[in-house]
Amino acid sequence: MTTQLPTAINLHKASKTLTLKYASGEEYHLSAEFLRVHSPSAEVQGHGKPVLQFGKINVGLSKVEPAGQYALKLTFDDGHDSGLFTWEYLYELARRYDALWDDYLAELKAAGKSRDPSESVVKLML
Repeated sequence: MTTQLPTAINLHKASKTLTLKYASGEEYHLSAEFLRVHSPSAEVQGHGKPVLQFGKINVGLSKVEPAGQYALKLTFDDGHDSGLFTWEYLYELARRYDALWDDYLAELKAAGKSRDPSESVVKLML
């Protein structure tokens, strides 16, 4: 498989999205929240056992930097800045956005967690 390199990368701070454009004409808009909860860092990926991220609805991207010729380093405004988003990983996230997002929302619900950091979900056993 050939690496899909974006031809343009745009950070939109107001809408908290990262836009990736490819030579094929594909264009993807990835929210900062989506990227944050799918960070390739050990903190999120948990060395093979992913750690569910929650309360990230308001997170934004403060900086996007190239990491050599193979990845991006994303700095989030909640202080998270570890884990490199390789071109392959970004393309996979972009192509699978809907399915990954649906899975994430289902995991949150099953865990009784919320996207909103000021909200706490309480399950009553009646």
